[in-house]
Amino acid sequence: MAAHLAPVGANAAAIEAAVWEVLAGVNDPEIPVLSIVDLGIVRRVEAGEPVKVVITPTYTGCPATEVISLMITAALEQAGYADADIVQEIDPPWTTDWISEDGRRKLREYGIAPPPPGSTSKRALMGETPALASAIACPRCGSTETERLSQFSSTPCKALHRCKACLEPFEAFKCH
Repeated sequence: MAAHLAPVGANAAAIEAAVWEVLAGVNDPEIPVLSIVDLGIVRRVEAGEPVKVVITPTYTGCPATEVISLMITAALEQAGYADADIVQEIDPPWTTDWISEDGRRKLREYGIAPPPPGSTSKRALMGETPALASAIACPRCGSTETERLSQFSSTPCKALHRCKACLEPFEAFKCH
């Protein structure tokens, strides 16, 4: 692992801001409407030689994590930050509360119900929190009269729901 030689003051802040801007253009491979910044998996950026980017996978063993690291490296190389150091930190674990408000809006517009903010109960993973189940709104019509059809959908981080008002099925991002 390369030692980080940190620029100081305004130069470091400018480099970090530029790197955050590059990262905002890297989309999640499983939910391409979200950037990895929207998803909240980028914990911090440290200006240095090389630049260091710290990410937290959405869950341990997420198959997209390695792809995301490669995508970050490629984007930073294209922006002139060769040999970036991409580091994973799993403590504290990622939570859906780290999804940005803009990310929640993008999920709804894409047809995926975002998790309600502050809903990180482990029981929510299994749909066992009654208050949470009623809080999942249909991304198409906004009705909260919804039901879970399956706790898994196209990816392990989403469940399949149906709206009782408009009868449309939709995916909901699981809380964790």
